[in-house]
Amino acid sequence: MKALFKDKAGPGLILAERPEPTPGRGEVKIRVARTGICGTDLHIESWDAWAASAINAPLIPGHEFSGHVVELGEGVSSVKVGALVSGEGHVVCGHCRNCRAGRRHLCKFTSSIGVNRDGAFAEFVVIPEQNVWAHPTDIDPELAAIFDPLGNAVHTALSFPMVGEDVLITGAGPIGLMAAKVARHIGARHIVMTDVNEERLQLARDMGVSLAINVATTRIADAQAELGMVEGFDIGLEMSGHPTALPEMISNMNQGGRIAMLGLPAEPIGIDWATVVTHMITIKGIYGREMFETWYAMNAMVNTGLDVSAVVTDRFPAEQWEEAFATARRGTSGKVIIDWS
Repeated sequence: MKALFKDKAGPGLILAERPEPTPGRGEVKIRVARTGICGTDLHIESWDAWAASAINAPLIPGHEFSGHVVELGEGVSSVKVGALVSGEGHVVCGHCRNCRAGRRHLCKFTSSIGVNRDGAFAEFVVIPEQNVWAHPTDIDPELAAIFDPLGNAVHTALSFPMVGEDVLITGAGPIGLMAAKVARHIGARHIVMTDVNEERLQLARDMGVSLAINVATTRIADAQAELGMVEGFDIGLEMSGHPTALPEMISNMNQGGRIAMLGLPAEPIGIDWATVVTHMITIKGIYGREMFETWYAMNAMVNTGLDVSAVVTDRFPAEQWEEAFATARRGTSGKVIIDWS
């Protein structure tokens, strides 16, 4: 089969012929239709310090995908051949305390598809039956392919009640943009999005945020004044990982404000903990999706009108993967999709 392959430790990927995977007991083989490029994939391709410490080559990366089931391993009963599916990217142990308590997203021994085991940048991928999510037959494979990052957005946005609340989202990348759509869908009042990239800020405006501001030139406090806000934001969603984003967010929160933090910082962040304590601000870390409550929630929202299709801005055939990665790395677009059909 054709696959994007990390053949050895070091920068780069190669498009090469690899053996087709065979499903074992309890596993499902999927013919990949579309894949999304994630920041994790960019790290793996460039072979930065994180990738060097976390990745064991050889490896096929990729964890955002959709496709059709073509083969079932022994004992599989809940999945049908021909079904259009996505996959939960975190494979959990099933035996640790959190797994046994139903908190599988907190599994201490998680193995990640496309990071710790071969992933979906290929014509075929094999995943455990319990990780398969079957979609309605009429869903666009492109939308199905971004259920993984949409799940990150939904998990973050649903961390706290949002109806009628004023929401600040820092970082207008694909997940931040989807979080803004989710916030609007579930009834937030004002939604302010920040970034320093004008192309992505325009995407945010097109997707219906109240204000999209460039924090290189405009302060968040100015956005509050423009919207007639006098007490600060009720909810903060930190999606950027930039070291200045969380401190600035904290300074613009209302008393008792609640912050969900998905962005991974690349360096330590200095926090005014006195403000956090005296303003009674809650900060919650978010990683991945709740299995499978987040999946049920996003499926329900898509079925009731949530439209995140505009977040996909660029599409490439697998043969043009280098151009696809370069587009994603520039950071001026929304989600970049690779077509394996």
